[in-house]
Amino acid sequence: MAADLRDRLRAGFRWTDPGGGSEYLVSNRSGWWRDPLILSGLGDGLADLFRAARPTVVVSPEVTGFLVGPLVARALGAGFVEAYRAGARRPIAEAMSWAEVPEDHRGDKQFLGVRQGLVTPHDRVLVVDDWAATGAQARALRGLFGEAYVGTAVIVDETPGEVGRELIIRGLLDGDDLTPSDGP
Repeated sequence: MAADLRDRLRAGFRWTDPGGGSEYLVSNRSGWWRDPLILSGLGDGLADLFRAARPTVVVSPEVTGFLVGPLVARALGAGFVEAYRAGARRPIAEAMSWAEVPEDHRGDKQFLGVRQGLVTPHDRVLVVDDWAATGAQARALRGLFGEAYVGTAVIVDETPGEVGRELIIRGLLDGDDLTPSDGP
């Protein structure tokens, strides 16, 4: 099933030229969410990357993490906790624990926060997202959860090898799996 899932992920992905003389392509992951076989296999596929670590809770950053994280939590029989971006909406009316995210792939500094009390010192935290390019979000959340952090599962891991090893990032695909055949 894992090889078939990887094949479907590659087939459902597109690089899109945003136009306007842009010198870069934008990832289009919409085909992943449209394919019911990807959706049915994604939870187990990502969970299998860390099943042996016995996570008790999955934490995912918004926005796309809110799609993927619950699938993985269900596959693991674990709970799910949202990691919100500061300033993305009205403030959350509950106490939050915040982590500063080092510059992300766009060069922006952000903050990710989780509601206090939802992750305990006895939890084993698996971070789940769709894509890791720099490891910045994984690094911030690892700092927030300390020893409870067991790793980060992503659909696509583009992190440099040393970053992926340090942060224990594992992906179903790597950046080379989605290299555009002909860029702009």
